[in-house]
Amino acid sequence: MGDPESIGIRELRQHASRYVAMAKAGKRVPVTVRGELVAYLVPAEEPTSILDRLEAAGQLRRGRGNLMAHMPPPPAPPGTPPLSQVLQEMRDEERW
Repeated sequence: MGDPESIGIRELRQHASRYVAMAKAGKRVPVTVRGELVAYLVPAEEPTSILDRLEAAGQLRRGRGNLMAHMPPPPAPPGTPPLSQVLQEMRDEERW
């Protein structure tokens, strides 16, 4: 379930437990009446870390997945220099 842009008061009444759970999880839920922003449903306790505060304010979206699960790059074909050596040679050839 994604974060809502904003929810109307009727939607809040009908699904209050859903939005309270979102606030409990640290999300800031904007509430509108007839399209006008009137309130925010927020967690009772302020997040302690800067990342948690930014996420609760909607200014940060944490990444998903595990970078360590990616495979290392394939080895260079036999007889070719490693990329680190090629890069060093390119840097040595640059003019200052």
